[in-house]
Formats: sequence, C-alpha cells, structure tokens
Amino acid sequence: MTTSWGWIGPYFIVILLAVLVGPFLATLPLFTHTYLRPLGMNVAQVVRFIADGICLLMIWSAASRARRDLKDNGKGQTFLRAILFPSASLLIVIAAFQAYEAHGISVLGPPRQPLYTWLVTGGLIGSATWLTFAWVRHVDALTSMFAWRPRRRAVAEEPVRAEKPDEVRAADEAIPAAPPRPTAGIAVRNGNGVPATLGRYQVLKELGRGAMGVVYLGKDPTIQRFVAIKTMRLDDIDKEEDLKEFRDRFFREAESTGRLSHPNIITVYDAGEQDGLAYIAMEYLEGVLLNCYCQKSTLVPAKQALQIVATVAEALDYAHSQGVIHRDVKPPNIMILKQRLVKVMDFGIAKMASASKTQSSMIVGTPRYMSPEQATGKDVDGRSDVFSLGIVLFELLTGERPFDAENMPALVMRIAKSPHAPLMKYRRDLPTRVQSILDRALQKEIQNRYRYAGDMAQDLRDVFQVMPR
Repeated sequence: MTTSWGWIGPYFIVILLAVLVGPFLATLPLFTHTYLRPLGMNVAQVVRFIADGICLLMIWSAASRARRDLKDNGKGQTFLRAILFPSASLLIVIAAFQAYEAHGISVLGPPRQPLYTWLVTGGLIGSATWLTFAWVRHVDALTSMFAWRPRRRAVAEEPVRAEKPDEVRAADEAIPAAPPRPTAGIAVRNGNGVPATLGRYQVLKELGRGAMGVVYLGKDPTIQRFVAIKTMRLDDIDKEEDLKEFRDRFFREAESTGRLSHPNIITVYDAGEQDGLAYIAMEYLEGVLLNCYCQKSTLVPAKQALQIVATVAEALDYAHSQGVIHRDVKPPNIMILKQRLVKVMDFGIAKMASASKTQSSMIVGTPRYMSPEQATGKDVDGRSDVFSLGIVLFELLTGERPFDAENMPALVMRIAKSPHAPLMKYRRDLPTRVQSILDRALQKEIQNRYRYAGDMAQDLRDVFQVMPR
C-alpha cells in the first residue's frame, strides 16, 4: 500500500504556530504582570512552557506516525524506522535543555542544580546510546540501500523440492533451475503439442501442468524478455453462453490483475486467446517456493517467517485496495527470490480456473488453505485472504497444518467449525503476541478477523522488530 506523506503539513504548522505564537503571547503585559503563586511563575512563563511542550509533543508524534508509515523493506526505510525514535528523543532532550535554560521554571528550580544536571546528562547519554545501537544494528539495511546491483536477472537458485499431495501441486511449482540460453535458431517441439507462438511470444518449452492447464516458458522477441505463459483450454467449456461468460470474465480478471503494480506481486504483462487457448503472460521468476520452507526439517527462523508473512500481507492489502482478491493464498503461490525478495503469484487465477469448469459445485481455491466462507461456497472478500494467510503463517512456523482431514467433507467441516491447534503447543519460544495475531487471522466469523491485511502486517512487524536477531 503506497504511503502518502501529506500528514506532515499539519504537524509542521502546529510546531510553527507554537514557536511563533507562544513567545508573542508571552510579551503581552497582561501575561507578564499576572503572577500564579501556586506555580511560582507568571502567566508568560506558563505560556512559553506550554508552547515548548506542544513543540516537543509534535516532534514525538510525528516520529511515531512516520515510523508507522515507513515499511520494513530491508533497506533505507528499515534504517529510518529504526533511528526515528532515538533521534526524536535526542532532539527533544536538546530542545528541552535549551528552553529550560532560556526561560526557567520555578517549580523545577533554577538550572544548573545537581538533579537538573543529572537529568539532562542521563537523557543525552541514554538517547545517544539508543541512537548508536539502532544505527549499528541496522547499518546493513543502510548499506543495502546504496549497494550497486546489476539490472540483469540474477542466476536462479535451485529450489528444494518438498513432498506435497497431488491436489496441492500447481503449475507454478514447475520452475526450472535457470533460464535457457537463447540461441540463433529456436527449435519448437510442435510434434509434442507445444505451440510455436502465443500472441507475440515465442514458446520455448513446457514448464509444467497445473490446475489451469499448461505453463510454458516464452520469450518476447521485441525486448528479449523471458515470460511464463499460463494457458487454459476454452474447448473444455461446452455451452456457447458459458464460453462467452468465461471469456469476458477471463479478460476482466486479467485486466484487473495486470493493473497491480507492487514490488511483491508478480507482474502480468499480457493476456490473449489463440487456437482455443486463453493465455496470460507473466513475469518469469526464479527462486524457492515457500512450501519448501514449510517442512519441519527446513523451517526458517521465526523472525524471518514473520517478515515473509508481513510482506505478503502488505502485498495483499495493496491488491485488496485495488479491488483484487487473491482467493488462493498458499505457500506454492509465494516465491522467495534472491536477497529475500518475496513475490506473491497467481492473483485472480483461482477464480478464472474455476470458471472454466462445467461443474457448478466446484469450490474456488486449494482445500487446505480455504477460509470457512470459501469452503462453504459463500461470497468472499479480502478477509478470506487473511484467513488463508493465517494458515500459511501457522505452517511456516510449525511445519504442521492447522486443519487437515482424510477427505474433503471432513476437511470442510474442520475449517468451518473446529478450532485450530494452539501455536504455543509447537513453538513455546515465540512471543505470545504471535499467538494473538494468528488467532485473530483464523477467526471463523469473517467480521472478527483483521479487516485489512495491512493491519495484520503491522502487528507482525511490531513483533519481529523487538525479537532478537
């Protein structure tokens, strides 16, 4: 979700008014000649004290608001978030020292008293130490902001393949270890049923088959860019009216998904139809699918798991603000690229895949990651994605699934009615607030969950910010 910094203006105006109006009021004869015996001060001194206090309060409030708006991106924003509070604290101590030296407050005694000196010294040392610690701890984020990185695509990581049930396998899992090296003449295996082209894209090879259909590796010859092309056969739809409805829905979904522009969401380049195939051309990614880290033997550190899920929640929050619901949030639809960049894939694809089927009773999504309303065929909104993300968080932290069963009816019943296992049963080392976040995300009643995925992201970030490295 993009951040607007227009709120800074009111804070600046309040500080400016306090700086200008306070001293002006303090010069009025009515204030200078009115003495408040209980305080041992005249009204002019009280006015200056209030004006200075407002300025200091605004500085701290602005720092708090800025910290909420800055996202933990592992780079410059992470560094700024870390030093905001200690910097504001140091500024407040210095400003309060100057104001007290200039005006004095009789109730507190004259400046230069031992207690006063100790308070100022302690405040300066404490704030400076806090700032130094925050600076040193997050200097790697500052370094990464200025580090030079080549614009060319990085060499792929070899994904660690994890065992999964057949119904959870998706086309996205068929990611090759490295992109093919383009050569002068591309041999297309038409004999095996692979089309030579789809739209303007050259089809290089088949990557895999999933719920939608076949996934191809393609190449845009105009700009020499590799793409992943997901296809769906239109001739699976029997009725002409159903075909027209699906085709319209397909392109509406592709258009809305293609409008999403977020660093943690896969980019959709194009969509079209050719030879009975509807296709979507997407950004070609190389990395490790998140389901590879959902096994007990390959779990990532808890802090990294919370960071990953917070990043996904922010991406979902952005998509929801654009009117796009994912409907199939699960580990195989989340990829970790190099430098820990998180990418969420297949927005809107689950709905399109289900629309191509003739069975009216088909439920959209992957069973084990469905929300109760999805499992029972009710309408969904962004809070359904929050529930699915809660399941992902549970699995990423424990290597266990919160809901499981031997057959579909039993699974639907457990998702809709049975409570999930307590997180602390598996991870007693985690802060108790993680359990609270998970419990809220996995509420059965949709109105009891996080209303916005961004709120879940912020709660997760608040937790891992204070966790040890």
